[in-house]
Amino acid sequence: MNEREFYELTWPGKNAAKLEAASPTDKILRPNPNLSKNFDSTQNLYIEGDNLEVLKILQKSYMKRVKLIYIDPPYNTGNDFIYHDDFSHSQAKEQQQQKIFDDENKRNFTAANFRENSKSNPRFHSEWCSMIYSRLKLARNLLTDDGVIFISIDDNEQANLRKICDEIFGEDNFIACFPRVTKKAGKATKAIAKNHDYILVYGVTDNTIFYLPSHTDEGYKFSDSFESERGKYKLNQTLDYNSLQYSSSMDYPITIDGEIFYPGQSYEKYIERKKGNHARVDWVWRWSSELFDFGYKNGFIVVKNSRIYTKTYQNAKIVRTSSGFKIEYIERTKFISTLEFTNNQYSNDNSKSDIVDLFNSNIFEYSKPVDLIQQIIRYGTCNIDIILDFFAGSSTTAHAVMNLNNADLGGNRKFILVQIPESCAPESEAFKAGYKTICDIGRARIIKAGQNLQWGDKGFRVLQVDSGNYKNVFLSPEEYTPEILDTLAENIKPDRNALDLLFAQISELGLPLSLEYRAEIVDGFTLHYYGENKIIACFDKNINRPLIEYVAKKRPERALFRDSCFENVNDMINLRHIFAHYSESEIIIL
Repeated sequence: MNEREFYELTWPGKNAAKLEAASPTDKILRPNPNLSKNFDSTQNLYIEGDNLEVLKILQKSYMKRVKLIYIDPPYNTGNDFIYHDDFSHSQAKEQQQQKIFDDENKRNFTAANFRENSKSNPRFHSEWCSMIYSRLKLARNLLTDDGVIFISIDDNEQANLRKICDEIFGEDNFIACFPRVTKKAGKATKAIAKNHDYILVYGVTDNTIFYLPSHTDEGYKFSDSFESERGKYKLNQTLDYNSLQYSSSMDYPITIDGEIFYPGQSYEKYIERKKGNHARVDWVWRWSSELFDFGYKNGFIVVKNSRIYTKTYQNAKIVRTSSGFKIEYIERTKFISTLEFTNNQYSNDNSKSDIVDLFNSNIFEYSKPVDLIQQIIRYGTCNIDIILDFFAGSSTTAHAVMNLNNADLGGNRKFILVQIPESCAPESEAFKAGYKTICDIGRARIIKAGQNLQWGDKGFRVLQVDSGNYKNVFLSPEEYTPEILDTLAENIKPDRNALDLLFAQISELGLPLSLEYRAEIVDGFTLHYYGENKIIACFDKNINRPLIEYVAKKRPERALFRDSCFENVNDMINLRHIFAHYSESEIIIL
């Protein structure tokens, strides 16, 4: 036996996909307030660009901060366009031929940026596996220790995806594979109609937390004076049982309102049992005398038809403590069924109606229904968690998050959506309606969905993947001339502004990209406040000592400037001394 052989899923390009996930990125996220809604105050993010690059950028700011990830990646049906990653030299050459990258090495987000992965492609499964592998590898880092990922998929790649997730998340962290009804009716292409797909669920550790649905049944129909705090109760158990192991301490008389009760309703049989004439399993009370006394005093006992019953409250129960007993208030829950999503409300028929209700036209095919994503988020998050979707499509996930926040009357779940700005086909309903890219549809949907809601954060901050802010100044020695040196005095690209510089540094520092932002004008200079006093930045020209002292007195955690900003060299040299007089701020000079 070859000792180097072991059980694994492998394919051509897997090692390259691993390397791609581990390699750094030179891309940044540039804010776009004009495409945003409530840019300054919203905690939601809408990121436009290749999700592989975005996941790399998010590593510092969101490692172990995301509670739930939901993704609906391409199913690899043979008609899908998959992300055209640079996993091999041959692909790199092909990209160059197709002009997938422009002169500044930025992706052209047109059809040329995608490959139609037809089944005639000899790397049909390999390309899809490489694409999803590198992204899941990076996504895992973002999940909290009690976090969870839900992935929609169908039969084309379900088996491969399961093995990839086993490797990345750990086979022991597999939680469930939910079948989901896609349509109740429809013609079969052959002998069998395919009416379902799947949702794979994985945790990161064995500490995954789910928020289980409330449990109720028709039995909880009785009311008493405790209903406001304990809920309604049901009577389905008598206190005496003849199917428990006999214990003399559990066989005792109970007196209620002058009436004496015995297990099994017979004094004579009680006397015989006390003489030792009892079976191994015989009549006894379920509760000890101490527990009964506590339950009776606190309203947990009912006498009905000469039998003693215990009340089972919907929201309360008796628990033992080190000093006796107490009432514990609870929310009764039920387990989540793996058949949860076979109900027709989670089918594609409803996803179509979700889109039509907002846009008066079916401008986006194959989105998931809002009810489905809402239920997933409801199970996997509390109302302050972060939800990530890096195959955002028409922004169903954002729609679902806002709906739940509204239902919670001000819930504060936050979403991060990532979508590549793929062009809409000219013959599509979306293009005819004025939407040039999928991102145009996604942003419009968030705005439209928010208009129907009363509570919660209905804004989003748009960030767009781009090349870095700095010019390429790497020249050979012979290229350095006096004329060239003059142009290198300004190392920032001419199309970049203060927000570009600020947000690039926010990512570099590992701060969340969703903190509050505001600007202030002081003596003609613009100060940028991020997270109130997390960062105060100024990138204006000719910054003088009075402004430096003004910022220092604000005591920010970090003060951010450019080296070419200062009015004179002495102010820059003395910068740290000036700040030290007023605060212990970290000084960062770009």
